[in-house]
Amino acid sequence: MRVIGFDPGINVTGFGILDYSKRNAKAHGYGVIKPPKNKSLSERLLYLHEESMKLLKEFKPNVVAVEDTFYHKNFKSALMLGQARGVIILAAARNEITCAEFAPKKVKQSVVGNGNATKEQVQFMVKNILKLKETPTPLDSSDALAVGLCYINQHRFV
Repeated sequence: MRVIGFDPGINVTGFGILDYSKRNAKAHGYGVIKPPKNKSLSERLLYLHEESMKLLKEFKPNVVAVEDTFYHKNFKSALMLGQARGVIILAAARNEITCAEFAPKKVKQSVVGNGNATKEQVQFMVKNILKLKETPTPLDSSDALAVGLCYINQHRFV
């Protein structure tokens, strides 16, 4: 089975593709989508949607796992994150792929064992859990792999 995790953002969206069986998870690939900063919000969202669609068509995941929006002190930032999240969920729906959403604390708890873990701690654990030779960078991609691992951990014994 294959899951693709997303760590949505309007400037940088991380993605991580995982193959898994009942016993293990293996990273198939990871990276980031960077909409052009000099474009309007609608053009950046369109770019994110199109790139997400390409990933879903190329890697054909069974599930899309998305990190839920966390509450910012800045309402505008939270709203923009929600919009980025929305276009990824739309891409999953357009491809008829099940979509699961996880709160950031749930992802950290699942991968690190601490819901208040730092991004660097998440990155370290992702590298070790997936037995990667190199540290997955940037942090957005390791966060996306963590979202995918969270889905696997939540559904491993179902």
